[in-house]
Amino acid sequence: MRQGQREPGLARLIDTDYDEERFFVRHAYFLGGNDPCKRLKSTLKAEIEEDAWSSLYSAKSRPFDKPATGRIAVKVINYYGDEVLKVFGV
Repeated sequence: MRQGQREPGLARLIDTDYDEERFFVRHAYFLGGNDPCKRLKSTLKAEIEEDAWSSLYSAKSRPFDKPATGRIAVKVINYYGDEVLKVFGV
């Protein structure tokens, strides 16, 4: 995927303090057209500020502190459910 390009149905999940044993979703971002969070909104049936929802629909991550483990992990899930996990040292 090229920078600035959005693939339909793409989810990007980030563990900002990856310990190499478990993956905890600490940040989640959903890309793609037609309100990719629509099902999640209806399933939760909760009142959540629109700004919070819009922050999930982004190709740019929110800032986070440097992890104690020195690693973050990014999991990308495509429209077909295929997953890729990449670990980065920071």
